[in-house]
Amino acid sequence: MENDQYWMSRALELAKQAQQQGEVPVGAVIVRDDEILGEGFNQPIMKHDPTAHAEIQALRTACDHVNNYRLPGATLYVTLEPCIMCAGAIIHARIERVVYATKESKTGAVGSCFDIFNTQQLNHYVHCEHGVLAEQSRELLQDFFKSRR
Repeated sequence: MENDQYWMSRALELAKQAQQQGEVPVGAVIVRDDEILGEGFNQPIMKHDPTAHAEIQALRTACDHVNNYRLPGATLYVTLEPCIMCAGAIIHARIERVVYATKESKTGAVGSCFDIFNTQQLNHYVHCEHGVLAEQSRELLQDFFKSRR
């Protein structure tokens, strides 16, 4: 999709907001029909909430925005491959498509460690793509973790 880089750059801006607050720099944007429905960035430390990942934050704001817990036809852009928790929430929200920037070799649940979106037993299929602005996302994460050591 031609807009993927545009929306992923917005997710990267959100990831930088997370970094400024001392959080792992991950950002997410949910879009449908070229309109932002919701967005978020990692905040588990700040909110004292292990579920406050960027994807969950974006899902919460998007669902509030449309006044529904389902988001059919929506695309979620996220700077890092979703974990198991986030992949499950994405499925429950009926997100149509996920585009993520860089893989997460330790906890990635949509291709790296697990492949939740392609589990045959589930009743919803999520189309998934990766690699959009991957280098920028990877550098942001690497710089963050280098500064913490």
